[in-house]
Formats: sequence, structure tokens, C-alpha cells
Amino acid sequence: MKYADRIYFGGDYNPDQWDDNTIDRDMEFFEKAGVNLLVLPVFSWAKLEPAEGEYDFEWLDQIIDKIWSHGIHICLATPTTAQPAWLSVKYPEVLPVDAAGRKRTHGMRVFFCVNSLKYRERAAAIAEEMAKRYAHHPALAAWHVSNEYGTSCYCPTCQAKFRTWLKKRYKTVKNFNEKWHTSFWGRTVYSFDEVMLPTELNDDYRFYPVAQLDYMRFLTDSTAKCFENEASVLRRYNPEIPVMTNMSGYIRKLDQGVMAEHLDMVGWDNYPAPTDPPYFVAMKHEIMRGLRHGQSYWLTEQSPNQQNWQPYNKLKRPGEVRELSYQALAHGADTCLFFQMRQSIAGQEKFHGAFISHSGREDTRIFREMQQLGAEMKKMGERVPGGRIEARAAILFDWNNWWALELSSGPSRDMDYLKTVSKYYQAFFEQNILVDIVRFDEKLDKYRVVVAPMLYMMKDNIADNLEKFVRNGGTLLATVMSGIADENDRCIYGEYPGPLKKILGIRVEETDALRPEESNTMCVKNEAGFDKDSYSCGFLCDLLHTEGAESLAVYGSDFYGGRPCLTRNTYGKGLAYYIGTEPDAEFLREFIFRICAAKNVRALYSSQPGVEITERIKNGEITVFAINHNHEEAWIDFSDEHLRELLTDHTVTGRIQLAPRGVMVCAKQENTRRS
Repeated sequence: MKYADRIYFGGDYNPDQWDDNTIDRDMEFFEKAGVNLLVLPVFSWAKLEPAEGEYDFEWLDQIIDKIWSHGIHICLATPTTAQPAWLSVKYPEVLPVDAAGRKRTHGMRVFFCVNSLKYRERAAAIAEEMAKRYAHHPALAAWHVSNEYGTSCYCPTCQAKFRTWLKKRYKTVKNFNEKWHTSFWGRTVYSFDEVMLPTELNDDYRFYPVAQLDYMRFLTDSTAKCFENEASVLRRYNPEIPVMTNMSGYIRKLDQGVMAEHLDMVGWDNYPAPTDPPYFVAMKHEIMRGLRHGQSYWLTEQSPNQQNWQPYNKLKRPGEVRELSYQALAHGADTCLFFQMRQSIAGQEKFHGAFISHSGREDTRIFREMQQLGAEMKKMGERVPGGRIEARAAILFDWNNWWALELSSGPSRDMDYLKTVSKYYQAFFEQNILVDIVRFDEKLDKYRVVVAPMLYMMKDNIADNLEKFVRNGGTLLATVMSGIADENDRCIYGEYPGPLKKILGIRVEETDALRPEESNTMCVKNEAGFDKDSYSCGFLCDLLHTEGAESLAVYGSDFYGGRPCLTRNTYGKGLAYYIGTEPDAEFLREFIFRICAAKNVRALYSSQPGVEITERIKNGEITVFAINHNHEEAWIDFSDEHLRELLTDHTVTGRIQLAPRGVMVCAKQENTRRS
């Protein structure tokens, strides 16, 4: 499989909603906007298979041929995200059961049990019909299986399969009882048939974290098999066409790292809230790029204008769609795709933005912005698709760790793993220091600095990997709530941070949980070289002892005032830092800058705050992205370098002013790249 020779620009099209005249008019719109890829027919199962085993593809044949006659490629979606009514009525076992035991009714999307054998049978059947018909069509660029997986189910089929899954994982009931620590609250079982799904009815979802943790793992594995049920059929007919699915913007439901192992490329839907700061949006892009070890991904959906499902659906401001689109490209996206191409006239998403609004006009603000964006995508040609980002710093991120932390009944109900990771990411982002967000099983050899926020769960030999990384000269930063539990959420016997103690040179005796209105201070020692004497901290405060590490800062108040909260330990050729609390953003910016500078990990260019800078490398060609997230002009300084601005074909050098929400995409040669 090869990367595309262009940035695919376009998105979801639902032509079964429109008559022939409207479709012909849409083709004119698409040509004017520079659209080169359409995704279809995501929700058309009922039309393609009006009765079991009876197929009607002639209407789709005509539309695909019409699209291709205009030089537009297609990403063909198996329409299995919304099963036809006859399937739900004839085989009600395909409908999911919620945590309260209620059978869901037909009519929503992604409302099927991923473990239903009948659902999988019919889904594979229509996937095969599509593959036989279109696998070698010249317009076909990619396959798209279903849509935004993530439905939970607690039906009898899932109950039986969960027990089978547990038996495969734990082998014996004795081992299961040990790993789940069922002696607590008298939960011991003598057969796997006695294990129940963690539903609302027995409160396991709240009071027995390991049950919910394993259920979420089981749901992920079940969903991956449901995906493979169709993907394997598509690959059999043409292994050269990549197969993917699109991940919901709410990525917590499934372990996307496991899902990514089954995809030829990651696809994800970026729908930030209007209040999300730029660093938070960028962080999710980094997570997507890290799922397949730095491989670029497809931005499969974003909104051309306002969404319709948020509490307050703000219009996208002028230039905002362009700003968000380039931010995705800057962090590893190979596509610029939208939902939706023409605005639906009814249903749940009739007010969701689109290329073509209900007015059906081309002189709208949004369509003009799409035209500009399409023209710019064409100018960048094949420089971007497949380009990688070469960061020398990394942040560790893991779904099992995420789930376990937030399923815990202590020490604070405000545990928010994604928010915590975002605070450390923010410190890199705001200083334009390139950083990857990587899975726990990622090789760390190429990195100089690794940050591990709330490394709660010791899994995947992570402790050994970090020990090797530091011993060989790397700099590690670990934080409060690290080294506490094993992969089954059992606390590690002995002192925290468990297997990280030796690397960090500390032990944690207790952890205090502060209320939202409470805070403490980090009093920095003079020899540490910080700009200020003290910084605010809060949320959690470790009471720790140094055992080989040196103290760089102490708490300023409470009964543990004067005790260490920031330490540094020399281990092998490297350094291991530990922050035993949650510092403020000012401290993290300065601290991240210092530990990165010490390892010669620096910003690509200097710029005014609010200007985001990244670069992607492909075949020796470097593409630099600069995005001004400010609402006023801001500068970036290229110093004495001379770069070619791809969107204007002008040479730029020295200090350049960027307009509000302005974007620059520049080309330079690899031999000018900084180390």
C-alpha cells in the first residue's frame, strides 16, 4: 500500500438522500471547491439490502461512476453502522442491552451488539457484496468499515463471551480469584459461569474497578473482532486498498491502541468544543499519530461550520476551519475531510454544518472558505502525505492506565488522566518543542526526554523500559500517582512508586488529596536555578522521602511543609525527576524548558506566544507549519534561513508577521534542519 500522491480533500456524502438533479449540481460544487475524495455510503445498508440477501447496487453504481467521471476518488464505507430495520426486527438479538438491562430499540446508529453472531454474519455478507463489486474500481482510494465504534452491551451473548474471554485470559478459576482479588467483599467464585458483567444492577461498575477494567478490555477486543469480521473480507478481494475505521472524538470508550493494530491507517473525527484551547486539540492529534508508532493518519471528519450536538453550537469564526485543518496537517494528518458535504434536511444532524448548506448556494461564507482551502491543499501536492514528525521528546499515554485511574475510588474524585496529560503537553506546545505522545510499549531509544504523567499502572514491561532509557542517558520525568498498581489494578506490595523506586531514588509514604479550593506552594531551592522562589501547586500532594535523590523543591505549608515535592536522581548515565504534586502551568513551562534544553531539545524557531510551529519530513523534504492562534497579528522568526512559502510561492526569511488565525506552510531542505 502506498501513500496518496495528494492531500485528500472532501468528506462524507450521502447521495441516497438526494435526487439526480441535486447530485449533478453537487458535482459542480465539488469541482469548484477542489474536492478530490468523497466518503460514501456510510448509512445506506437499508437501501443496499432491502431484505435479507436481496441486494440493490445499481443506484450506487451510477453515483460512483458519476463521481469518478469528475475525477473524484472515493473512500467506500461498509454501511454497517446502521443496520436495516428488518435485521433488528427479525433478529432482535443484534440490538444492544444497556447497563440497566434494557434492550435498546431500533433507530440509532452504532446500535448493535458487536458480539452478535447474526449481526456479524450479515455485516460480512454486505461487505463481501461491496468488495466483489468495487474492490478494483479505479476510483477506490480506501475502505472505511462501519463508523465510530464504541457501543457497550450487556446482553446474554456478551455475558457468555465475557466469561470465555476471562477464561482465556486467566486460564484457571484459582488464578482469576487471585488476580481479581475476589476475597475482598466475599466475591470469590468457583466457576467462570458465576462471573457477572459489571452492570448498574450490582454496582460493580462503581465499587469493583477490576471488573469494569476487564469489561472495557473485553469490549475493545470484541469491537476489534467485529471490525476484522468485515476488514478481512475487504482485504481478501484487494489487499492493496487500505482499510480503516474512524474513531469518535470521544476516544475513551475503547483502547484505541488495540484498535489501531487492526487498521492499515488510523482515522479519527476531530470535533473540538469552542472552548478547547489549541494545545488540547493538538494533543489529541498527537495521540492519534502515536497509535501506530508515528505513522501519519487520516482526519476523517471535522465540521465545516457549527456542530449540532454540543450544548451551545457556535458558528465557526472566519478562518477557524482553515486554522483547525492546518493544525491537523501539522500534527500528522494526510487528509482534510469533513462531515458533511451537503446539509441534511431532516434527522438528528439537520443543523450540522456542511460544505453546501440548506440554501444550496455557492456564495456562502463557508463555501468560499472551502474553495480557498481546496485550492491550498492542491498547492501542497504530495509533500505532506506520509510525512513524519521527528520529535526528541515523548509523553507516555495508555488507555488501561486511563481507565484504572478514573475507576479508582480514591484519593480524589477529580482524577482526570487526559486533563493531566494535557497540562504536561501544554508546556511543550506553548514553547514549540516537538513532542510525541506514545504508547507504553513504544521503543524509547530515539528520545532524549520522556514524561510519564500519572504512571499508575505497571504493565508492558514499562518499568524495565524506563530503567534502560535512564540508564543509557535519557531524562525521565515522573509524577504523583506513579508505580502504584499492576495490570489488574492490584496495589503493588511495598513502598510506592513500586518498581520505579530505584530509578527515581524516592519512596512515597502518603498522598494528600486537596479540595478544589485548596492549594499549596512549591518552594524552589536556590541551587535549582528557577526564575522564581515559589510556584502554586494542588490537587494531590505526596509525602515522600529521598533515598538517593536530591530535593529541588519543598512544600510551603501544611503539616508537611518543608518536605520534598520535586526531586532529581542520577541513575546510570541519565537523570530521573519526580514531581510529587500538580504544579501550576508557569512552573511546568519553565521546568520542561530546562530539562529539554539540557538535552539540546529546543523549539524549531522563536515566535510570539500563540504561534504554533511544527515540521514534517518526507523523502528528505521538510515542510514547516506555522499557525497563529491569536486574534491579532503575531510574529515568527526564521532568522537567516530562507524558506519557500508553499501557499504563495514566496521566499520568506527573518521575522514574519502572521495574520490572526493565519497559516504559513514552508519548504526547506533537510540539510538546514537543526539537531
